[in-house]
Amino acid sequence: MARVEFPTRNAAAMVGSHYRVDDFYEVGREKVREYARAVQDFHPAHWHEADAAELGHGSLLAPLTFISLVGIIAQKRLFEELIHGYDLSSILHTDQVLEFHQPIKVGDRLTCDVYVDSFRQMAGTDIIVTKNLVTNQDGELIQTTFTTLIARSSDDVDSDVSDAVRGVMMHGVTQV
Repeated sequence: MARVEFPTRNAAAMVGSHYRVDDFYEVGREKVREYARAVQDFHPAHWHEADAAELGHGSLLAPLTFISLVGIIAQKRLFEELIHGYDLSSILHTDQVLEFHQPIKVGDRLTCDVYVDSFRQMAGTDIIVTKNLVTNQDGELIQTTFTTLIARSSDDVDSDVSDAVRGVMMHGVTQV
């Protein structure tokens, strides 16, 4: 990728831009259980279909923060395809607002539309807010999320620090 001379200008110019993640995320039964285990959410509807059925659902329900798996993919693509010039290892996720419209269920095919909602600078950092609309295979709105990210341009990040951050990542993010 060509170096972006002024990433801040690029990011500011992107306010109002939109893109749709080019593939869906299919919610799997074991992925729901794995995620529930990881966040220590032992509600029976995450583990047993019968318990989800008692709540009126035909399949397991994902924990409320399960959407973060889709969000990681969407945010990575934001900085790879739309907003250039930032070191991905130095982007800090600082705030998240989730609006729940429907539960996420096993079998859902989730699509994410990402909007660059706002941009501002403070104390030498760029603050980018995205609005993400998550829909299922039927076009029904599942969640609306607002994500606040703090970023520095690649030129502002010490390469040793960047390498150290990459070394402590718990898991990689792969493209779907």
